[in-house]
Amino acid sequence: MITKKGINASPGVAIGPALVLDTEEYRIPLRTVDPSQLATQIRNLDAALQASRQEVQELRVAATRKLGDDTAGIFAFHEQFIADPRLREQVVELIQQRRYSAAYAFGQVMNQRQKLFRSVADPYLKERVRDIFDIEKRVLRHILGRTREDMTRLTEPVVVVAADITPSQAISLDRRHILGFAINVGGPTSHMAIISKLLGIPAVVALGDITSDVSGGETLIVDGTAGIVVASPDPETIARYQERQREHERQVARLRTLRDQPAVTRDGVAIELLANIEVPEEAAAAVEAGAQGVGLYRTELLFLSSTRVPTEEQQYETYRAAVEAAAGRPVIIRTLDLGADKLAPALGAAPHEHNPVLGLRSLRYCLLHLDLFKTHLRAILRASVAGDVRIMFPMIATVMELRQAKATLADVMEDLDEEGLAFRRDLPIGMMVETPAAALLAPAFAREAAFLSIGSNDLTQYTLAVDRGNERVAHLFSAHNPAVLRLLHRVARAGRVYGCEVSLCGEMAGAPLYTQLLLGLGLRRLSMASCDIPAVKQVVRRTTLAACRALAARVLKFDADRQVLNTLRDAHRALDPEDES
Repeated sequence: MITKKGINASPGVAIGPALVLDTEEYRIPLRTVDPSQLATQIRNLDAALQASRQEVQELRVAATRKLGDDTAGIFAFHEQFIADPRLREQVVELIQQRRYSAAYAFGQVMNQRQKLFRSVADPYLKERVRDIFDIEKRVLRHILGRTREDMTRLTEPVVVVAADITPSQAISLDRRHILGFAINVGGPTSHMAIISKLLGIPAVVALGDITSDVSGGETLIVDGTAGIVVASPDPETIARYQERQREHERQVARLRTLRDQPAVTRDGVAIELLANIEVPEEAAAAVEAGAQGVGLYRTELLFLSSTRVPTEEQQYETYRAAVEAAAGRPVIIRTLDLGADKLAPALGAAPHEHNPVLGLRSLRYCLLHLDLFKTHLRAILRASVAGDVRIMFPMIATVMELRQAKATLADVMEDLDEEGLAFRRDLPIGMMVETPAAALLAPAFAREAAFLSIGSNDLTQYTLAVDRGNERVAHLFSAHNPAVLRLLHRVARAGRVYGCEVSLCGEMAGAPLYTQLLLGLGLRRLSMASCDIPAVKQVVRRTTLAACRALAARVLKFDADRQVLNTLRDAHRALDPEDES
């Protein structure tokens, strides 16, 4: 019996025979062609791009039919990427100038794109490299004339074991025969995690070499809640996990009944649960999951997925689509978080910086590139007439930065006025609290902004000086560190004193373990992944504000992570299901 620990990507327990998928990679050798064949290579490229785009369109329809609109955003990104004229231009340029074969030229360009996404610090955007890999394989299949691997003809239930599974592969699999996923790579924000959650299939990722440790047909247990995979389990272990499986199924059924129930504590305090999104299609999925709006719309993906700076019209149409999908609910649009490690291809190579996370990024980058920033703000303002739009500036450390951003927004409003273009003049203007400086200056910011939104991921990283992407120190990354909690408390208190709404939109918001603590610290608005809303709502409905405040008061006296964690676990276990009404 072998037990391996990975990252829990989708909760639940699966038990069944393993199906080990071979890694499908194309290693295209450098090959030049005769000048007379260049036109043929370009025609092959065009045909492959067209066929691939058609496939993606069909996948979008299939995904919507199987999973609803939740997955449309993934394939919208694929389609937009393949249709980008600059992608074709770069490949054709290599074919014509260096006489590369279409396959090799396309592989070279896609390799550059993958490097760009791998260099991004934001885990949500970093995971998009898997989309680039998926797109590359799809187009190369058509260029090379290879048949597509058919994984839809499964005849018995299996646990899929693979080095990686792309979004299109996951959609192609027959849901009736997939019990679970055990994957070598990936993270909690990967599309594999997202899709497996939407399918309701247990999944564990980041298992390293699970494909080497497991043989086809071998019995496998996937505990997606604990992030554990057991190979060749003994009868006692199987019986233990079967009981966990039944308990998880009962829990899912209970959560499903909460969708239309209000997020109100037992003593009558309403809590606003919002969703984080990256593309417009996810707004409708958020509403379907019970979200009361969009608490964080990341706008960078539109720029990172294109080799040309999106025009004002392209941005406007994209933002308007998200606002309309929210159907009157609030949509908080975060302005561009670009620069240093998140430069779009069209913006050129980033100048070398010894520490890009502390360099020219986010609002600092935008204030240095005002033409780009103003076009971006124009698109958001124009989209504001479609619904309840709110603007949020990221990564602010000084009051002067916030004032400069607001002054730039005022200039854009004046320009739109002169041009006779409609926009909302009274839309709320807020900011992210992601640095210790912003948290310590929260009283000053609360007097200047309509709302504050705590980005717990970056705030934790900057407070503890821990790069959570560095495996040597990642174990020190702790959102429940007493230093981080005291900063959260300070921000929430400043909001109350100055009548400024405060929310939290980091991963902490979607973890039920933290819900009572966050409410006790004074937060009344939480924004998270759509799939996390039911579990957080359950905690809200089972607790009281008095209990949450008592918990927070106790925790704020601790000076060690372990004390905090143990206390939070005890409080979470103590929630009585009968208290939910």
